[in-house]
This record gives sequence, structure tokens and C-alpha cells, in this order.
Amino acid sequence: MNAIEHRPGLFLRGVTPPLRLADYKLVAFDMDSTLINIECVDEIAAEAGRKAEVAAITEAAMRGEISDYKDSLRRRVALLAGLPEAALQKVYDERLQLNPGVETFVAACRAAGLKTMLVSGGFTFFSERIRQRLQLDFARANTLGVAGGRLTGTLFDRPWGDIVDGAEKRRVLLEVCELMGINSEQAIAVGDGANDLPMMGAAGLSIAYHPKPAVAEKAMITIQSGGLDRALEVLAA
Repeated sequence: MNAIEHRPGLFLRGVTPPLRLADYKLVAFDMDSTLINIECVDEIAAEAGRKAEVAAITEAAMRGEISDYKDSLRRRVALLAGLPEAALQKVYDERLQLNPGVETFVAACRAAGLKTMLVSGGFTFFSERIRQRLQLDFARANTLGVAGGRLTGTLFDRPWGDIVDGAEKRRVLLEVCELMGINSEQAIAVGDGANDLPMMGAAGLSIAYHPKPAVAEKAMITIQSGGLDRALEVLAA
């Protein structure tokens, strides 16, 4: 992996700038720690006094040290059982921020004619708010079970399955490409954790934002410092 000359913290693998955003038709983003500054499940767990326990599982999963993402998420969600549903809004209001450069990069993608998509192993409570906030075209995430105003510690089954894991992220990317009538080489995938690698591997261009080591080793563009808009130093309009 080579650093771009005079641009510390920006690395390329197998691509030569300048690349053109307009050569792509779709961009798919991970949410937690990519579009936003937090891992939502960890911050929800903080409201239950169990952040350290949950965050340790999250970190291991994102580093690829836990191979079964679905099991890791079920274990974390189970620890949230009994927490008031209002804790989700509190996390959104008090802890969640967009990462630096996100709005600039998303706007550049939209201006270049790309469709925009969020594919998250996180939760719809947050993904729908981020989708609306960034005016993204599509979103897919997991739904927390709620009963009587409290989290049940389970995930709600959806028609496509129960959990968005790495395989589901890849499947959604390929399905949207097919629906758009484009080749997956015309898609960009942006993420930071091991569960993003399947969709990043299926896309024509992969961008890693402040990633875990396993992701930095495989991404075509890796941003180790600065905001997501640093990708525009490689991708011209």
C-alpha cells in the first residue's frame, strides 16, 4: 500500500489517481464509525451500564476476531434487554455526530449522479434518521425488538432475514446494482470494519475510513487521518 506523495494519512492500493466519481453509479456506506462517530450498540449499552462489556465484543467483531457477526450482535443486543426505548433517542441527541467530511463527500457523490445507500449492521432507529439527514436514496439495517416501551434484547425478523451481516451487505450491494442495471464495478463501498469487507470486495472501488487493520490491508483507498472528504483528493468530479 502506497501513500500518496505529500498527503500523509491517505493510502492507495491497486488504483492510480485521478479517478472520476462520474464513472461510478452507486455508493454504499457503512454507518457506525463510518458515516457517524459512534458504535450505536455500545452507546446504548452505556445507558444500561454495560458499555465496556458490549464494546469489547464490538471491537473484536470489527477487527475480524469474531467470525460469526450475527452471533456477536445477538449477544450484544441481549445485554440491552429492559432498557427504555427512550434511551435510543438520548443516544441520538447527545452522542451521535456525523463524521468529518461526510456531508461534503455525500454531496459530491450526489452531484456526480451517484445513487447513495446506507447498509448497516446497526439499527433502523439510527439508520433512518441518518438516511433522511444525508438525503440518501436507500437504507438497510437491523430492527431492535421493543415491547411495552422497553427493548426486548432481540432483533425483529424482516422479510429478508433477521440480521444485516457481511454477507447481507454484499448481497444488498449486488441486488441494488442489478436493479439499477449496472455492473458492480460501477459501485463504491465505504466502511471500516471486518463485516464491511464482503461488500467492499464486491465493489469496483473500496474506501476504508479510519479502518481496522484487516480492512486497511485490503481497501483500495484508505483514509487514516482527516475526514471522509479526503477521498475527493483521489476522486475528481
